[in-house]
Amino acid sequence: MRIAFYQMRPVLGEVDKNLELIEKGLKDAEADLIVLPELATTGYMLGSRERAFELSEPIPGGRTFELLRKLSSKLNSAIVAGMAERDGEKVYNSALAVLPDGTHHVYRKTHLFFEEKELFDPGDTGFLVFDFRGVKIGMMICFDWIFPESARELALQGAQIIAHPANLVLPYCQRAMITRCLENRLFAVTANRYGRETDGKNSLEFTGQSQITGPRGDILLRAETEGDMLGVVEIDPEEALNKWITPKNHVLEDRRVELYRNLCSGPDHNDS
Repeated sequence: MRIAFYQMRPVLGEVDKNLELIEKGLKDAEADLIVLPELATTGYMLGSRERAFELSEPIPGGRTFELLRKLSSKLNSAIVAGMAERDGEKVYNSALAVLPDGTHHVYRKTHLFFEEKELFDPGDTGFLVFDFRGVKIGMMICFDWIFPESARELALQGAQIIAHPANLVLPYCQRAMITRCLENRLFAVTANRYGRETDGKNSLEFTGQSQITGPRGDILLRAETEGDMLGVVEIDPEEALNKWITPKNHVLEDRRVELYRNLCSGPDHNDS
């Protein structure tokens, strides 16, 4: 299976322009799975919930859905892209996966980062895995990386590859994904954006360095800090089915869940 990221620099608030950039950037893509950044069609520094809602689109329907469906069919690829999703009066930071047969899947970001909490509703889909060409693919978005439960939940559902749209500003994620892949023995495609963006008052610098990481914690491909890049790696997804670290140690079966008492209930602040 050929898996890919498309690193790009979305133009803030210019959905049509960003869709043009995506269509141009993917025109020669030859991959089974292509992952685009978080909020790839709107940019990130949306400034207000009203602006986020204005730029959001329904799924299915809307310009982004229709273009990705067309590209998926044309390229014969599964495409995962971050976008602002509108559902009634709610707006979500979402990842849309579109498959060549026209079917689609939506994941809504579970762990909102910083001021995203003022722009978006908390994701309500939970983590999910879909099948494509005999391979199980899971989705998470950007800041989900800092919570090990995100990747672990996808691994427990059988994910062999994690599609990970991102708009990274902290310098840790690319290194952390080495651990996420190693501790779950799976592949991850972290598709990041690059460049500086401002909403007129504040600005952020995005880190680029989109990355494909393997189940042994190896970096299979990493982009530069700046610049558009379509990065493609050929993998054997069956490697992610082998969860044995040694002949006696299995990363999932060896868990002692009866002793992880705070994982579901949260930290115990009882001083006793």
